[in-house]
Order: sequence, then structure tokens, then C-alpha cells
Amino acid sequence: MLDLSRLRALHAVSVHGSVSAAAVALGYTPSAVSQSITKLERETRTTLLERRGRGVALTDAAVRLADTAQELLAMVERAETALEEQRGVPAGRLVIGAFASAARGLLPGVLAALAREHAALDARLVEVDPHLSVGLVAQGVLDLTVTFEWDIAPLPAPEGLGRARIGDDLCDVLVPRGHPLAGRERLSHADLAHQRWICQPPDTVCHDWLVRTLRAGGSEPDLAYQAAENHTQLALVAAGLGIALLPRLGRGPIPDGVLAVPLEPVPVRRLFTYWRTGAARRPAISETVRLLREQWPARSL
Repeated sequence: MLDLSRLRALHAVSVHGSVSAAAVALGYTPSAVSQSITKLERETRTTLLERRGRGVALTDAAVRLADTAQELLAMVERAETALEEQRGVPAGRLVIGAFASAARGLLPGVLAALAREHAALDARLVEVDPHLSVGLVAQGVLDLTVTFEWDIAPLPAPEGLGRARIGDDLCDVLVPRGHPLAGRERLSHADLAHQRWICQPPDTVCHDWLVRTLRAGGSEPDLAYQAAENHTQLALVAAGLGIALLPRLGRGPIPDGVLAVPLEPVPVRRLFTYWRTGAARRPAISETVRLLREQWPARSL
């Protein structure tokens, strides 16, 4: 009889593309995932992973088995949902995904409340790119995710997923204290032309939004410094190297030598949480959604 935990490991490798990425998503070590796959190969008498360059790839047999694993995991989820619903209290394992600033600025309080109020619930957090998180919920890798959309880049609404709006995360322009824009009460898009920018790397939602917004205002942005971490961007602004546009959630204290200047119209990213509709009756899902929305006002200042 096939072991469900080993099938879960294979499914995670198929979704994430590598043993190490699957380990991060599952909360295991890479060695534990590799051992699970090896044991599954012995059980099935089938080669499931093969070397390809520096990584591994699923064999054709493994792809078919991973598809079956997804179906089995969905069946197990339905059974667990029914039992949890019958008990009426959050219980079992809940894997929550969140983008970096939400994981830092919103989830600690939510996770602490879940741990304090629901001892039977094993809530876990995975930091994940907002581009990927909705798909990972649909595939069953995450139970629930916190992600966002900009006005120019609305999120998809895949079939089989439910969602709730958490709140609006406002953005400010961060400038060095001695910068010509530092003395302004508010800025317009025209004021941002011909500035040296500190921003997210390419192929990220925030980078794409900034470029498209500035181009729509008639200027080609000078993206002089690119850094993934908000704290790094703040440090570069403090050093007088340029300006940045940063959301407030998870930004942390603004360092000395940096001023936040409002931009009008105010850039807003809308935060949502997604879950599978088949698991919507889980008390763990409804309670987490409630806490996300309840704690948002205090975290969005």
C-alpha cells in the first residue's frame, strides 16, 4: 500500500520543480524529502527521479503518479474538512502562504493568535512569491495564501478558489532628507520624472507596477539600484542614492535621514486571501480569514 506522506513529497517535487524547494514548502529537510522519494521508488519498483544537469526531473511514471497523488490528497482533504467541520473547532494542519512583507508585517500576529486560541491547530507559514501563491493553493500545496494586486495588474480568479479582501496597503515615496522633493507636502506623478530609482528587481509585481505607472506618466524610469528587500531599499535611500516607492505593510520604522512623502493619486495594492472552495467549511480557514481581516487595520498604518 502506498504511503500518503511519500506521495505528498512526490507531489511537492512535481509542483516546485526540485527537492530543495519541495522541502521548504513541506517544512522538511531536503534529505527527508529525498528519503521519502527513495522509499516510494522501492514501494512502486519504479524510478521516479532522474538526474538532469545539476538537478532532478520526474520520469513519465512519476508524473502520472504525482497526478494520482493530487487526486488522493484532495480526497483526504475532503474527509479532513468534514471531520473538522463536525467538531466545529480549528484543527489539523494548515499551511499558509504569504508574500514577504505580509509574512513580516501581518502574519506574526495572526499566527500567534491561532496558536494561543486553537491548540489543536498546527498552522505553518511559507513565504512565497505573489506570482505563484494562488496557483499553489489551486494545486493543494498551500491551504490558504495572502497575496495582492495592483490596479493595473488584477489577480486571476481561478475556478475552484474562494477569496476575501483583507484591506488596502497604501504606498509612499521615500526620499533622502536633503532631496529636492523632501520639502513637498505631496507629490504628483509628474514630480517623479527624471529621478534615480531604487526598486524591486525585474519580473516582480512591484517592479512591473512602477515601470508601467511611470511610463504611463510619460517618463522612462532610471532604475539605478535594484534590491528585493524593503530594508535594503530604505538603506539605499538613507544613503542619498535615490528615491523609492514602498508600501507601508511590513516596511518597519523609517530610518533617520529618510522622509515619506504622499503621492497623489495614492498608489494602493489590494490584499486578498485565497483558499480552495472544497475546504471553505474548515473552521481553520474561516478563523484564519477572520483574524487576517480583524488584525489588518492595526497593521496597515
